[in-house]
Amino acid sequence: MSGYLVTKSVLMILLLVGGFGLFFWRVRRLYRLMRAVRGTVEQRFDRLRERVMVLLTDVLGQSNVRRKQPAGWAHTLIFFGFLAVQPHSLELMIRGVFPGFGFEYWMPGIYGVYLFAADVLAFLVLFGLAYALYRRLFVKPAYLTDGRDARLIILFTAVVIVSFHFVNAFQLQLSTPGHAFNYAAAFTVSEATARLFSLNTLSAAARHTGYEIAYWIHILTILGFLVYIPGSKHLHLLAAVPNVVLKPLEKTKAMIKTDIEDETAERFGLGSVGELNWKNVLDLYACTECGRCEEQCPASTTEKPLSPKKLVADVKHDLFDQADVLLANAGKASEAAAPQPLVRETSPITSDVIWSCTSCRACENICPVNIQHLDLLLEIRKQRVLMEADFPPELQETFTNLENQSNPWGFSADTRADWCRDMDIPLMSDHPEAELLYFVGCAGSFDDRGKKIATATARVLKKAGVDFAILGPEERCNGDMARRAGNEYLAQMMIMENVETLNQYKPRRILTGCPHCYNILKNEYPQFGAVYPVVHHTQLFDRLIRKGRLKINNGHTNAVAYHDSCYLGRWNQIYDEPRRILTALGAVPRELNRQHDLGFCCGAGGARMFMEETLGSRINHERAREIKASGIGCLATACPFCTTMLGDGLTDLNADMPVRDIAEILDEATG
Repeated sequence: MSGYLVTKSVLMILLLVGGFGLFFWRVRRLYRLMRAVRGTVEQRFDRLRERVMVLLTDVLGQSNVRRKQPAGWAHTLIFFGFLAVQPHSLELMIRGVFPGFGFEYWMPGIYGVYLFAADVLAFLVLFGLAYALYRRLFVKPAYLTDGRDARLIILFTAVVIVSFHFVNAFQLQLSTPGHAFNYAAAFTVSEATARLFSLNTLSAAARHTGYEIAYWIHILTILGFLVYIPGSKHLHLLAAVPNVVLKPLEKTKAMIKTDIEDETAERFGLGSVGELNWKNVLDLYACTECGRCEEQCPASTTEKPLSPKKLVADVKHDLFDQADVLLANAGKASEAAAPQPLVRETSPITSDVIWSCTSCRACENICPVNIQHLDLLLEIRKQRVLMEADFPPELQETFTNLENQSNPWGFSADTRADWCRDMDIPLMSDHPEAELLYFVGCAGSFDDRGKKIATATARVLKKAGVDFAILGPEERCNGDMARRAGNEYLAQMMIMENVETLNQYKPRRILTGCPHCYNILKNEYPQFGAVYPVVHHTQLFDRLIRKGRLKINNGHTNAVAYHDSCYLGRWNQIYDEPRRILTALGAVPRELNRQHDLGFCCGAGGARMFMEETLGSRINHERAREIKASGIGCLATACPFCTTMLGDGLTDLNADMPVRDIAEILDEATG
């Protein structure tokens, strides 16, 4: 063994020990930080078979990433190519310590197929990197995080790939005739590289020198990349896979329930990074800062200070800034020095950021690594309201109305059934064996526009011969608005009143016409002991039409587009039923530019219906402009809040276009 090879082996050992040692030290610190936070999280290691499928489809299949084209395909090329290079790079590292080592001696057939695939896939990485650079230099989408960090990663990756091909190209020139493994058959791209640069014309010494230069560039870049990753925004290379595999498997979700009766609890909600849970921290690590959430966010689109991407980045930076305090307090019963609040004078996370959210879930829906942004936003709101009494002043009257009359407008709770005074609709107290409980909701009971929708719904039910009843004065606000506004105490008070009533009657099914009622009754009331089948009126009407229980007398022949309610669509995956109803009515179906799971919020969710919108432009105006430009004759909705917000938005834009709930359209069509 020559002196150079001995020196190379010793140097390689030192580099590997140092590089991997520093990498694992940094990763260990990140892991300790995950363990140092004190929040709790539900079990995420269940349903292993489904999580393996998530690994295959979402991670290896890159299904979430490829939802946005062509950037998704560019990322996929980089992902597979970079992965394909790593086994060969590991072999090169081992060969640096043990010069005679080679996988080709153990499994030449499999090894040859692998090298061929790696050689081709590595070359395709360059196309992906070229597009990534093109986006940053020329397209420059506002939502995309760019800068030294991002471009350094592109450079790192490009050097790894180019040096990989040159190592292989020189390897071809150094292979001796009769060698047990035919490198030329495997290294197709690298052989072309050798021909392009005429490496075969070099002297033997020059070939050896070229190989060693390419080799060291490749190895040093990989080790540098390895050490760099844990402290960069590309930490997601380590965290994205476990974060995706451990994601919530159901697309529906409930807000986190806080035990407000826990007398030992000192804090409620999320006030500092120390109150995060380990899954929140993994979310922060996994963020790629790709900006897809910001692109879809209605608040960000209308120049509000909220960017979901920036919120995650700001919480992550706060976590890292206070890491020493958290690690010092880890395992202690009480904190010697508590972390600073998330919302403070010097923090970019301001009250305006937190209260701009409409809870539409566009950010969570589009995120390629399944970050749960609302778990941060809504828990911070909860802390601000319950612990700091810090919320928009207009909510004070709303909270008072909810507390005193159990509706946000403050109408007398005794008048909750006045909307149907002349319709001969029984109360559950008089007809407890009813086939269906119609939970009307606050909008249907008190809001003038909502009452028209409730009336139409009741008429359609009667035409179909559905046996139903309502709670009337026994019904309370469902608690959605108070919960999303952070007032968990008030929300739980109203929820428990409803739960007591529901458990008294034990309805067979519950019908709602409001997606907010539907969502909380279906997904969050089980947290409080009320588990009942819940159906939205679009689901029920669709079934009644298909069963022939509703006769269409007067079809709707105008061009109609359906606006997807966030709480019906992204929160509960109800997209097809409303469209099937419109088709059954003979309507000419149209789709708005932003529809289905990419639909745009009306601006009313997250308690924004009862807050002033003074920052940026109005969200309902943004959506109304798109609707006005669509050329449709009528806009169909399936939510009383969407109906009001979009009707107001179109009126403000002087657009003469009716906005009708599907219940109203169906009521007219069935005579």
